[in-house]
Amino acid sequence: MPRLIFLNRYFFPDHSATSQILSDLAFHVAATGAQVHVVTGRQRYDDPGARLPACETVKGVEIHRVRTTQFGRSALLGRGFDYASFYASALHKLLWLARPGDILVAKTDPPLISVIAMQAAARTGAHLVNWLQDLYPEIAVRLGVPLLKGPVRNYLSSLRDRSLKAASVNVAVGEAMARQVCSRGVAPEVVRVIPNWVDDRAISPVRHGDNPLRREWGLADKFVFGYSGNLGRAHEFDTVLAAAERLQGDARIVFLFVGGGHRLVELAGRVKALGLEQMFRFIPYQDRAVLKYSLGVADVHWVSLRPDLEGLVVPSKFYGIAAAGRPIIAVAATDGEIAQLIARYHCGFAIVPGHPDGLATALTALSRDHHRLAAMGTRARAMLDVHFTRRQALERWRHVLAHVGGPELDAATTCLTETPDARLSPSQGNEVPSPRARRRSASRS
Repeated sequence: MPRLIFLNRYFFPDHSATSQILSDLAFHVAATGAQVHVVTGRQRYDDPGARLPACETVKGVEIHRVRTTQFGRSALLGRGFDYASFYASALHKLLWLARPGDILVAKTDPPLISVIAMQAAARTGAHLVNWLQDLYPEIAVRLGVPLLKGPVRNYLSSLRDRSLKAASVNVAVGEAMARQVCSRGVAPEVVRVIPNWVDDRAISPVRHGDNPLRREWGLADKFVFGYSGNLGRAHEFDTVLAAAERLQGDARIVFLFVGGGHRLVELAGRVKALGLEQMFRFIPYQDRAVLKYSLGVADVHWVSLRPDLEGLVVPSKFYGIAAAGRPIIAVAATDGEIAQLIARYHCGFAIVPGHPDGLATALTALSRDHHRLAAMGTRARAMLDVHFTRRQALERWRHVLAHVGGPELDAATTCLTETPDARLSPSQGNEVPSPRARRRSASRS
């Protein structure tokens, strides 16, 4: 039976978004009896100095952690060295590990890792599956990363395109991304769409009165506009700041940020400069075990994506918000993928970036209409239950792996969605760890 080899810079016990999704899938496949390996790094997303074990087996998954430089994410040059060292170490490990007929599933961290995976697959006889969370170098070009212009951009794009065309299957996390992939000359029959997911049993709607974090964070009598996860270069917050200025007279409204990211320090500085500290709260990442409570603190959540990045990345936090049964306000292109879902299922609003009056009006209206707010949240959860459950995503992955691996792997993974997992039991789901027990967590993309 072919073995599965996953490739990504982060894996369990790291809590970054790509790591959590990959860990979910790898552990589930391993639970069916399939042989599963992961080639990953020894760092954590938020701890470049971490020294995770070089080799270990967790829940039936054999984890191979390769050595890299450890400069971290704070500077582009240091991050480049981390990427380059991971490319070299991962390729060496894959050439040692893979054998003919294996399935090599490459995610997109670090960028262009599909090129390394293509080389390893060609030299070992493994089948390549690209799992696309984003599209590089297009994102880097649009974010203004130095040097990625003209000939360099074209060369990297051509390498990436070769790796997409060489794959047995390319899995995109959104329809717009799939169209982008096909526009690069990749045959539509080797492109599949499988949205990211959350644990929709562990994350469920929580009434404010049953949520201890509302009391602990001093938000019991507030209308909370929340943001959960990583605030990075792909996110625009000027619209939110300008809306907050317009709402200064309403003491009920609070802007809550739970998480971190490249632009969070910048946002906090802007908040202070504008004298808006009384309207904003900044909370560190919360443990995955309390994610349903931290998501449930907000009355409505904000999702952000720069319009020029539509089709290159999908904000996966959308699914966690829906699981928590909260409305979504997307500050993004109104014809973008998330905005279209919101409009189709009537579970929030889409606001064009640069239109703070529209955002302020929407927040004021929702803060005064609890029935409408609750109905939108109910529709968000219903949308998830019908179209975007974890079970559905795992079943789609079963079909992809069976298509690539053949009848033997198909038989082994038929029970993929029926295997026991690490979800919280009902009693565990009602327990909230103390603040000291909480560790950094989830929902960062």
